[in-house]
Amino acid sequence: MTVKYFLLDGKKYLWKEILKMRQEQIKAARQAAQLALFALQDDARPKSQRTAASRFEEPTLFKD
Repeated sequence: MTVKYFLLDGKKYLWKEILKMRQEQIKAARQAAQLALFALQDDARPKSQRTAASRFEEPTLFKD
């Protein structure tokens, strides 16, 4: 025998609807909890200068 609804204070609540509302609560809580710690910024350097290895291989200190 499966429970299809709960009787609470004289009102019937469908179990399927309760599960759906709970999943929405969990989803909203996860989205609210994942705030960024700082603003992300785009790297404006040339592609050859974005990593330490690339900067070592192609130094630009004396380039015009």
